[in-house]
Amino acid sequence: MRNIAIVGLGVVGGSFAKALRKHPVEGERILAIDPDEETLKKALEEGVIDEGETSNQRILQQADIVIIGLYPLALKEFIKVHRDDFKEGAILTDVAGVKGVLVEQLMEEIPEQVDFIYGHPMAGRENRGYAYADAEVFEGANYLLTPTEKNKKENLERLEKLITRIGFKRVTLVNPKKHDEMIAFTSQLCHVIAVSLINSDDPERGTVKFIGDSYRDLTRIAKINESLWSELFIENKVELLDAIEGFEKQFQTMKKAIQEEDSEQMESMFRESTKRRIQLEADDKKKR
Repeated sequence: MRNIAIVGLGVVGGSFAKALRKHPVEGERILAIDPDEETLKKALEEGVIDEGETSNQRILQQADIVIIGLYPLALKEFIKVHRDDFKEGAILTDVAGVKGVLVEQLMEEIPEQVDFIYGHPMAGRENRGYAYADAEVFEGANYLLTPTEKNKKENLERLEKLITRIGFKRVTLVNPKKHDEMIAFTSQLCHVIAVSLINSDDPERGTVKFIGDSYRDLTRIAKINESLWSELFIENKVELLDAIEGFEKQFQTMKKAIQEEDSEQMESMFRESTKRRIQLEADDKKKR
């Protein structure tokens, strides 16, 4: 018998629960902790979880694997409060979108009897809450693990096996600094651009009559969880500001080319972007 506990049945934690249920293993039980009784009731009625509680201690003491689906600040507080409540030998992992500050601040808080392997599923939904959780969201997605020197090889392998079992196609091991640099560019900067684009519009001019796929695609992630993303931006502000500056340089180069009617410069930028996009698509088709 193996117990997997999920802390926080939001869109990510709920998707983990549903994906684990969709890809079952004999003798595995799915437990959940969430402050909302209605969420737990719904998950139980749907057969997604085997047991759920609003309090933490009893379930944590049973869990062999604990997936903590909390925002970074809440995650830090959770570990500090419950450091003595985990089962000896348990594997802990998170889903937070920043790692450097998190790893540094939690270094002294992680109890010796557990193995905390920092993780980041590169998948989710713009909406929040269990109602939007979906087992399919992980299919074909990337997963990042940021192991530390304290992590045991066998536990890393167990966690990787669980991750690929529920649909992720690629698991990448990366140090916290590299993680935050890359996520600032591939995720956080994209949200900055989407928010800035849609907020630059005049809402009175009837934009909806003129939009096509370009605008829909670019602004999809502008429907954003304001509490979560504010935390992520601030926790990773150095790397994110660097990414914004790099983008601004490219933006200014394009702006200058338009102002000066420099079609040669624009065409060069278009050719380069096309080449890079084609290469990105080819690389993404590879399993690893």
